[in-house]
Amino acid sequence: MPAFSLDPRLAADCYLLAEMELSQLLLMNNALLPWYILVPRVDCDELHQLAPEQQKRLFEEINQISQFIKTDQSIEKLNTAAIGNIVRQMHIHILGRNSSDPWWPGTVWGTTQRRAYKQTELDEIKRRLSLQLPKTITILQPIAKA
Repeated sequence: MPAFSLDPRLAADCYLLAEMELSQLLLMNNALLPWYILVPRVDCDELHQLAPEQQKRLFEEINQISQFIKTDQSIEKLNTAAIGNIVRQMHIHILGRNSSDPWWPGTVWGTTQRRAYKQTELDEIKRRLSLQLPKTITILQPIAKA
């Protein structure tokens, strides 16, 4: 299997927050809403191509990040999607939405309105991740640009 390499488009738009058992955890650099991306370190681009144990692990990671978002944000709805039409590398978006976000109730895909994270905000996210996620997950110190 070839060595894992993050798609350059994801790397350009995101911070690398953590290494999970199966996936890298990214944070979209748009502080207008909590937008996390899981990128499984696998050599396939469709969910059905994962081995059953990888599917189970990925779903557990999606649940962990979903619970993190719902606990630490005033979120009304979670959006979870694996589209991959532009970036073919398998990745799963997990976003926290509320009726006051700029795109509600529409989609966020392809939007241009952004606010970059401040370092203090990134530090707070890292602190909360380290408290709420299992200790088997490696939170990167410092948070790295993907």
